Amino acid sequence: MAFKRNLKKPLKRKLNRQKNLENNTSMKKKTTNLTSFADHLDSQYGKRGTALREKYEQEFEAFKLGVMLQELRKERGLTQAELAEKCGTTKTYISRIENDASDIRLSTLMRIIQEGLGGHLKLSVDL
Repeated sequence: MAFKRNLKKPLKRKLNRQKNLENNTSMKKKTTNLTSFADHLDSQYGKRGTALREKYEQEFEAFKLGVMLQELRKERGLTQAELAEKCGTTKTYISRIENDASDIRLSTLMRIIQEGLGGHLKLSVDL
């Protein structure tokens, strides 16, 4: 009888391993149900062309512009106050642009880039 018991233990271990493998496989199947960022945007803000999605896209472009200006300013070793002084605006306004809290006029953007950062602004339009 001791011999039969010893056979049962390895069989139980093997069955437990199989169950664990099945559980791990089913867990993997669950995690492969991922959504793309584009699908996420569609579900949260609607398809492109809808009012909510267009508002999101405009705000995202303003955010990117603020981040770009902040990175350029830091690359040139300027503080917000120094940049503001170079292009004739205030530190508060530069901060509001960088932190996406303010719309910016094209003429002001051009002045910040040309006079403040020593660059040239190029625009493109995607249709």
